[in-house]
Amino acid sequence: MTSTPPPVVRLVALREEPLDVAEVLAALEEAGSGGLTLFVGRVRDHDGGRGVVALDYSAHPSALDRMREVCSRVAEEYAVHAVAAVHRTGPLAVGDLAVVVATAAAHRDVAFEASRALIDTLKAEVPIWKHQRFEGGTEEWVGTP
Repeated sequence: MTSTPPPVVRLVALREEPLDVAEVLAALEEAGSGGLTLFVGRVRDHDGGRGVVALDYSAHPSALDRMREVCSRVAEEYAVHAVAAVHRTGPLAVGDLAVVVATAAAHRDVAFEASRALIDTLKAEVPIWKHQRFEGGTEEWVGTP
C-alpha cells in the first residue's frame, strides 16, 4: 500500500488570535527536510523615528486566497517540501507576533531563499493593511492602495 505524500502548502491562515510558532513548526514536520527557515515578524516600538504604541491589521476579503496563491507559487518556484504562512489581524501591541512564515527543504540554502521570497511576496501582494498609532496621538496607514 502506497501513501499519498502530504501537500507542500501545509498551513495558510489569517486570524485575530495570537500566532503560535510551534503550530507553524509542527505543520512543516518533514523527515526529508534538512533545513527549515522560519521568519517571525513582530510589532516593534518604533517606525520612521516615531514611537509606536499599538497597531491594527485589516485584511481585504480576498487576502486569505491571495496568501494561498503566494504560498503555492513559492512551492512551485523552489524545491521545498513544505510551506506555511500565518498572519494576524485586529489590534496588536508592541511585541506581538504579526506574521509567521516558514519553508522546509532538503537543504538550508533553498529554505532561506524560499522563505525570503515568501515574506517579501506576501508583503508586496497580499491586501493586508497596517494602521499604526504613535506616541503623541498621530497615526498612519501602511500598505493601503
